[in-house]
Amino acid sequence: MTHTELEARYWEEVTGECQAAPGQSLWRSHSDWVYARLLALWLPPGTASRLLKTDLFDEAVGEGLYPVLASRSTTTVGLDLSTATICQAQAQHPGLLATAGDVRRLPFANDTFDVVFSNSTLDHFRSRAEIHDSLAEILRVLRPGGQLLVTVDNLANPLVAVRNLLPFGLLRRLGLVPYYMGATLGPRGLRRALLRAGFEVMRLAAVLHCPRLLAVALAQRLERQGSPDQVARFLERVRRFESLERWPTRFLTSYYVAALARKPGPDSAPRGEAWS
Repeated sequence: MTHTELEARYWEEVTGECQAAPGQSLWRSHSDWVYARLLALWLPPGTASRLLKTDLFDEAVGEGLYPVLASRSTTTVGLDLSTATICQAQAQHPGLLATAGDVRRLPFANDTFDVVFSNSTLDHFRSRAEIHDSLAEILRVLRPGGQLLVTVDNLANPLVAVRNLLPFGLLRRLGLVPYYMGATLGPRGLRRALLRAGFEVMRLAAVLHCPRLLAVALAQRLERQGSPDQVARFLERVRRFESLERWPTRFLTSYYVAALARKPGPDSAPRGEAWS
Protein backbone atom coordinates (compact mmCIF):
# COMPACT_ATOMS: atom_id res chain seq x y z
CA MET A 1 0.00 0.00 0.00
CA THR A 2 1.42 3.41 -0.97
CA HIS A 3 1.82 6.33 1.41
CA THR A 4 -1.05 8.15 -0.35
CA GLU A 5 -3.31 5.10 0.03
CA LEU A 6 -2.46 4.93 3.74
CA GLU A 7 -3.33 8.62 4.07
CA ALA A 8 -6.64 8.06 2.28
CA ARG A 9 -7.51 5.17 4.60
CA TYR A 10 -6.60 7.26 7.65
CA TRP A 11 -8.87 10.13 6.59
CA GLU A 12 -11.70 7.71 5.82
CA GLU A 13 -11.46 6.50 9.42
CA VAL A 14 -11.35 10.07 10.74
CA THR A 15 -14.40 11.02 8.69
CA GLY A 16 -16.31 8.04 10.08
CA GLU A 17 -15.32 8.92 13.65
CA CYS A 18 -16.42 12.53 13.22
CA GLN A 19 -19.75 11.48 11.73
CA ALA A 20 -20.39 9.12 14.62
CA ALA A 21 -19.22 11.48 17.37
CA PRO A 22 -22.00 13.42 19.13
CA GLY A 23 -21.96 17.19 19.43
CA GLN A 24 -20.16 18.11 16.21
CA SER A 25 -22.70 20.10 14.21
CA LEU A 26 -22.87 23.23 16.41
CA TRP A 27 -19.13 23.89 16.26
CA ARG A 28 -19.07 23.11 12.55
CA SER A 29 -21.90 25.58 11.93
CA HIS A 30 -19.75 28.29 13.53
CA SER A 31 -16.72 27.28 11.49
CA ASP A 32 -18.79 27.33 8.30
CA TRP A 33 -20.08 30.80 9.25
CA VAL A 34 -16.54 32.11 9.67
CA TYR A 35 -15.53 30.78 6.25
CA ALA A 36 -18.72 32.00 4.57
CA ARG A 37 -17.98 35.46 5.94
CA LEU A 38 -14.48 35.35 4.45
CA LEU A 39 -15.84 34.17 1.11
CA ALA A 40 -18.35 37.03 1.08
CA LEU A 41 -15.45 39.49 1.40
CA TRP A 42 -12.99 37.88 -1.00
CA LEU A 43 -15.03 35.87 -3.48
CA PRO A 44 -18.26 37.57 -4.60
CA PRO A 45 -21.02 35.50 -6.27
CA GLY A 46 -20.42 34.86 -9.95
CA THR A 47 -16.65 35.13 -9.58
CA ALA A 48 -15.76 31.90 -11.39
CA SER A 49 -16.94 29.60 -14.12
CA ARG A 50 -14.93 26.66 -12.68
CA LEU A 51 -13.98 26.38 -9.00
CA LEU A 52 -12.00 23.65 -7.24
CA LYS A 53 -12.26 22.79 -3.53
CA THR A 54 -9.20 20.87 -2.39
CA ASP A 55 -10.86 18.51 0.11
CA LEU A 56 -14.39 17.42 1.02
CA PHE A 57 -14.03 16.60 4.72
CA ASP A 58 -16.37 19.42 5.82
CA GLU A 59 -19.00 18.40 3.28
CA ALA A 60 -18.81 14.75 4.41
CA VAL A 61 -19.23 15.42 8.14
CA GLY A 62 -21.58 18.44 8.02
CA GLU A 63 -23.15 21.07 5.80
CA GLY A 64 -19.76 22.36 4.73
CA LEU A 65 -19.23 25.15 2.24
CA TYR A 66 -20.43 23.57 -1.00
CA PRO A 67 -23.69 25.62 -1.13
CA VAL A 68 -21.75 28.87 -0.65
CA LEU A 69 -19.14 27.91 -3.24
CA ALA A 70 -21.75 26.73 -5.74
CA SER A 71 -23.34 30.19 -5.63
CA ARG A 72 -20.01 31.67 -6.71
CA SER A 73 -19.25 29.53 -9.73
CA THR A 74 -20.94 27.86 -12.68
CA THR A 75 -19.20 24.55 -11.94
CA THR A 76 -17.83 23.53 -8.54
CA VAL A 77 -15.55 20.50 -8.36
CA GLY A 78 -14.47 18.79 -5.15
CA LEU A 79 -11.29 16.80 -4.64
CA ASP A 80 -10.41 14.31 -1.92
CA LEU A 81 -7.90 11.55 -1.28
CA SER A 82 -10.69 9.26 -0.09
CA THR A 83 -13.40 7.89 -2.36
CA ALA A 84 -15.47 7.08 0.74
CA THR A 85 -15.31 10.73 1.84
CA ILE A 86 -16.38 11.78 -1.66
CA CYS A 87 -19.38 9.44 -1.55
CA GLN A 88 -20.42 10.80 1.85
CA ALA A 89 -20.07 14.39 0.64
CA GLN A 90 -22.13 13.66 -2.49
CA ALA A 91 -24.80 11.99 -0.37
CA GLN A 92 -25.15 15.29 1.51
CA HIS A 93 -24.89 17.38 -1.69
CA PRO A 94 -26.23 15.45 -4.72
CA GLY A 95 -25.15 18.16 -7.18
CA LEU A 96 -21.50 18.01 -6.15
CA LEU A 97 -19.03 16.99 -8.84
CA ALA A 98 -15.98 15.32 -7.32
CA THR A 99 -12.93 13.26 -8.14
CA ALA A 100 -10.44 11.31 -6.06
CA GLY A 101 -6.98 12.82 -6.11
CA ASP A 102 -4.09 14.38 -4.24
CA VAL A 103 -3.57 18.14 -4.07
CA ARG A 104 0.18 17.47 -4.26
CA ARG A 105 -0.36 15.85 -7.69
CA LEU A 106 -3.58 17.29 -9.05
CA PRO A 107 -5.36 15.18 -11.69
CA PHE A 108 -6.27 18.18 -13.87
CA ALA A 109 -4.81 19.84 -16.94
CA ASN A 110 -3.01 23.17 -16.85
CA ASP A 111 -5.20 26.31 -16.67
CA THR A 112 -8.40 24.41 -15.75
CA PHE A 113 -9.88 26.53 -12.93
CA ASP A 114 -10.72 30.19 -12.32
CA VAL A 115 -10.66 29.78 -8.53
CA VAL A 116 -9.22 27.25 -6.09
CA PHE A 117 -10.53 27.23 -2.50
CA SER A 118 -8.33 25.38 -0.01
CA ASN A 119 -9.49 25.61 3.59
CA SER A 120 -7.13 23.85 5.98
CA THR A 121 -6.12 21.16 3.50
CA LEU A 122 -2.42 21.93 3.26
CA ASP A 123 -1.76 21.89 7.02
CA HIS A 124 -2.15 18.12 7.42
CA PHE A 125 1.07 17.05 5.69
CA ARG A 126 4.24 15.95 7.44
CA SER A 127 6.51 18.52 5.80
CA ARG A 128 6.50 22.05 4.47
CA ALA A 129 7.91 20.67 1.23
CA GLU A 130 4.49 19.09 0.65
CA ILE A 131 2.84 22.49 1.16
CA HIS A 132 5.17 23.93 -1.48
CA ASP A 133 4.39 21.04 -3.85
CA SER A 134 0.66 21.65 -3.38
CA LEU A 135 0.92 25.37 -4.07
CA ALA A 136 2.91 24.69 -7.24
CA GLU A 137 0.22 22.27 -8.42
CA ILE A 138 -2.56 24.74 -7.62
CA LEU A 139 -0.75 27.43 -9.62
CA ARG A 140 -0.46 25.02 -12.54
CA VAL A 141 -4.19 24.24 -12.73
CA LEU A 142 -5.28 27.88 -12.33
CA ARG A 143 -5.78 29.88 -15.49
CA PRO A 144 -3.72 33.11 -15.80
CA GLY A 145 -5.39 35.65 -13.54
CA GLY A 146 -7.10 32.89 -11.54
CA GLN A 147 -7.35 33.16 -7.77
CA LEU A 148 -6.48 30.96 -4.79
CA LEU A 149 -8.15 31.44 -1.42
CA VAL A 150 -6.17 29.37 1.07
CA THR A 151 -6.18 28.95 4.85
CA VAL A 152 -3.77 27.02 7.08
CA ASP A 153 -3.34 26.65 10.82
CA ASN A 154 -1.61 29.82 12.01
CA LEU A 155 1.89 29.12 13.31
CA ALA A 156 2.09 32.70 14.68
CA ASN A 157 -0.57 31.77 17.24
CA PRO A 158 1.40 30.61 20.32
CA LEU A 159 -1.05 27.79 21.03
CA VAL A 160 -0.66 26.40 17.51
CA ALA A 161 3.12 26.78 17.73
CA VAL A 162 3.28 24.84 21.01
CA ARG A 163 0.90 22.19 19.67
CA ASN A 164 3.17 21.61 16.69
CA LEU A 165 6.15 21.02 18.97
CA LEU A 166 4.40 18.17 20.82
CA PRO A 167 4.08 14.57 19.58
CA PHE A 168 0.78 13.83 17.85
CA GLY A 169 0.26 10.69 19.94
CA LEU A 170 0.41 12.70 23.16
CA LEU A 171 -1.96 15.36 21.82
CA ARG A 172 -4.40 12.67 20.73
CA ARG A 173 -4.31 10.84 24.09
CA LEU A 174 -4.96 14.12 25.92
CA GLY A 175 -7.92 14.87 23.65
CA LEU A 176 -6.36 18.11 22.43
CA VAL A 177 -6.66 17.31 18.72
CA PRO A 178 -9.26 15.19 16.90
CA TYR A 179 -6.91 14.10 14.09
CA TYR A 180 -3.44 14.62 12.68
CA MET A 181 -2.21 18.22 12.50
CA GLY A 182 0.77 18.65 10.23
CA ALA A 183 3.40 21.18 9.29
CA THR A 184 2.04 24.67 8.80
CA LEU A 185 2.96 28.34 8.37
CA GLY A 186 2.36 31.76 9.88
CA PRO A 187 1.39 34.83 7.85
CA ARG A 188 4.94 35.64 6.78
CA GLY A 189 5.69 32.03 5.94
CA LEU A 190 2.50 31.64 3.93
CA ARG A 191 3.20 34.83 2.00
CA ARG A 192 6.74 33.66 1.23
CA ALA A 193 5.50 30.23 0.14
CA LEU A 194 2.94 31.76 -2.22
CA LEU A 195 5.52 34.11 -3.75
CA ARG A 196 7.97 31.23 -4.12
CA ALA A 197 5.32 29.21 -5.98
CA GLY A 198 4.78 32.12 -8.39
CA PHE A 199 1.62 33.74 -7.00
CA GLU A 200 0.89 37.40 -6.43
CA VAL A 201 -0.30 37.87 -2.84
CA MET A 202 -3.34 40.13 -2.74
CA ARG A 203 -4.66 39.78 0.81
CA LEU A 204 -3.67 38.27 4.15
CA ALA A 205 -6.13 37.89 7.02
CA ALA A 206 -6.43 36.42 10.51
CA VAL A 207 -9.42 34.08 10.81
CA LEU A 208 -11.29 32.37 13.68
CA HIS A 209 -10.36 34.04 16.95
CA CYS A 210 -12.41 32.32 19.65
CA PRO A 211 -10.53 30.01 22.07
CA ARG A 212 -11.10 26.92 19.97
CA LEU A 213 -10.56 24.14 22.51
CA LEU A 214 -12.97 25.68 25.01
CA ALA A 215 -15.48 26.64 22.33
CA VAL A 216 -15.55 23.13 20.88
CA ALA A 217 -16.08 21.58 24.33
CA LEU A 218 -18.89 24.01 25.14
CA ALA A 219 -20.51 23.48 21.74
CA GLN A 220 -20.54 19.71 22.30
CA ARG A 221 -22.15 20.15 25.71
CA LEU A 222 -24.78 22.59 24.44
CA GLU A 223 -25.62 20.39 21.50
CA ARG A 224 -26.41 17.53 23.87
CA GLN A 225 -28.10 19.48 26.67
CA GLY A 226 -28.57 23.13 25.74
CA SER A 227 -31.81 24.94 25.02
CA PRO A 228 -32.33 26.78 21.71
CA ASP A 229 -31.77 30.08 23.54
CA GLN A 230 -28.47 28.86 24.99
CA VAL A 231 -27.32 27.71 21.57
CA ALA A 232 -28.22 31.07 20.03
CA ARG A 233 -26.34 32.93 22.78
CA PHE A 234 -23.30 30.69 22.28
CA LEU A 235 -23.18 31.43 18.56
CA GLU A 236 -23.61 35.15 19.18
CA ARG A 237 -20.75 35.19 21.69
CA VAL A 238 -18.23 33.15 19.69
CA ARG A 239 -18.92 35.29 16.64
CA ARG A 240 -18.01 38.40 18.60
CA PHE A 241 -14.44 37.14 18.82
CA GLU A 242 -14.06 37.82 15.10
CA SER A 243 -13.82 41.54 15.93
CA LEU A 244 -10.23 40.71 16.98
CA GLU A 245 -9.39 40.57 13.26
CA ARG A 246 -9.05 44.37 13.37
CA TRP A 247 -6.57 44.41 16.26
CA PRO A 248 -2.80 44.74 15.78
CA THR A 249 -2.48 41.40 17.60
CA ARG A 250 -4.81 39.61 15.18
CA PHE A 251 -2.21 37.07 14.00
CA LEU A 252 -1.50 36.09 17.61
CA THR A 253 -5.14 35.25 18.33
CA SER A 254 -6.37 33.71 15.09
CA TYR A 255 -6.43 29.95 14.60
CA TYR A 256 -6.04 30.29 10.84
CA VAL A 257 -4.11 32.55 8.52
CA ALA A 258 -5.89 33.19 5.22
CA ALA A 259 -4.49 34.44 1.94
CA LEU A 260 -6.00 35.53 -1.34
CA ALA A 261 -3.48 35.05 -4.13
CA ARG A 262 -3.49 35.34 -7.89
CA LYS A 263 -1.76 33.56 -10.74
CA PRO A 264 -0.02 36.23 -12.81
CA GLY A 265 -1.82 37.29 -15.96
CA PRO A 266 -1.58 40.05 -18.56
CA ASP A 267 -2.95 42.70 -16.19
CA SER A 268 -1.04 41.55 -13.09
CA ALA A 269 -0.03 43.89 -10.28
CA PRO A 270 3.68 44.08 -9.41
CA ARG A 271 4.72 40.72 -7.96
CA GLY A 272 4.75 40.61 -4.19
CA GLU A 273 2.10 43.28 -3.62
CA ALA A 274 0.18 42.43 -0.45
CA TRP A 275 -2.11 44.13 2.01
CA SER A 276 -4.36 43.10 4.86
